Amino acid sequence: MPAESTPEPGIPGVSGTSAPRHRVKGRRRKTRSTRSKALLITAWTAAGIVVLGGTGAGILYFKLNSNLKSVDINQALGSDRPTKVDNGSENILVLGSDTRSGSNKKLGGGADDGSARSDTAMIVHVYKGHKKASVVSVPRDTLVDRPSCTDTKGVTHDATSGVMFNSAYSTGGAACAVKTVESMSGVRMDHYVEVDFSGFQKLIDDLGGVRITTTKDISDSDSHLNLKAGTHTLNGKQALGLVRTRHGVGDGSDLGRIQLQQAFIKALVNQVKHVGVLSNPKKLYDLADTATKAVTTDSDIGSVTDLASFANGLKGISSSNMTMVTMPVQYDSANANRVLVDKAKAELVWKALKNDQPIPKAATHGTATGTAKGVVSAP
Repeated sequence: MPAESTPEPGIPGVSGTSAPRHRVKGRRRKTRSTRSKALLITAWTAAGIVVLGGTGAGILYFKLNSNLKSVDINQALGSDRPTKVDNGSENILVLGSDTRSGSNKKLGGGADDGSARSDTAMIVHVYKGHKKASVVSVPRDTLVDRPSCTDTKGVTHDATSGVMFNSAYSTGGAACAVKTVESMSGVRMDHYVEVDFSGFQKLIDDLGGVRITTTKDISDSDSHLNLKAGTHTLNGKQALGLVRTRHGVGDGSDLGRIQLQQAFIKALVNQVKHVGVLSNPKKLYDLADTATKAVTTDSDIGSVTDLASFANGLKGISSSNMTMVTMPVQYDSANANRVLVDKAKAELVWKALKNDQPIPKAATHGTATGTAKGVVSAP
């Protein structure tokens, strides 16, 4: 921290279905199983930490601005988008990125070629009043029609049908991912947040770990995770292993992994709200520094002041006011490693978000699910 005689300026004005899963015989796609998947977890935590940093402790230095990376989604996509609904709600697309560059190389597995993939996506709908939220996880193995899109470098990518959802990001980055979500749902994304492996892991360590309870043993050599049934305080490496694991518990599907991720998010949100860092300026700054390095945002929230203002609107949402569902899908009869959008039921989800209404239970009744529900919870 700077000497007292030359204080760094802070940011003024910021206050404090249960269908059985059948595996296809043959070679398992191991490289896919070792990638992923740190997601809303880091984004929500980053938002919370940035808010804490503005509560009068004076630790949000201009230096944090240089940590943030942003992309201009609005310029890339232009006007060919769903109409923005002005009803006080917000929709945020949160993606997990496993870039193969920098410190993520040793965490992601696969080719260290500097490329990036997004194997996890969540649509976060914050309701009017910002006291409640619904989170819709989009399985990365969903077969979709990817629309034509222009990425942030001005390169246009042709439309294609029947491809995995996560190909949108690997093809055209953030802009194409947003375009695909908007085309699929008819819901405009107001903001975009992307998080990465190394930032997630370090953030959990900076927080002092996260306490969770498991009802079953979890053992997965792919994600390097071994947990006995019981209560644990996970460090960053273990937490990353938990949100990445597929074969350690349940049916080995991406849907099961989503169930683990959603449970972990709730445990993390609870902990962030009670983390005692205001009395420890160094810890608070370290958290803010890690959080701002871990995220890439849309340009509308691409500065510390804008991100803090955005996060300030989320801090009233507790885990008990978060509804978490998986986008309605059914297993693809032609390939058990893929799922298809259940369009009729998915439309119930998109209609609810557009109208700022709760997602009806009928939307997910009888749809495909994993078998990991209830395995992880907050202690």
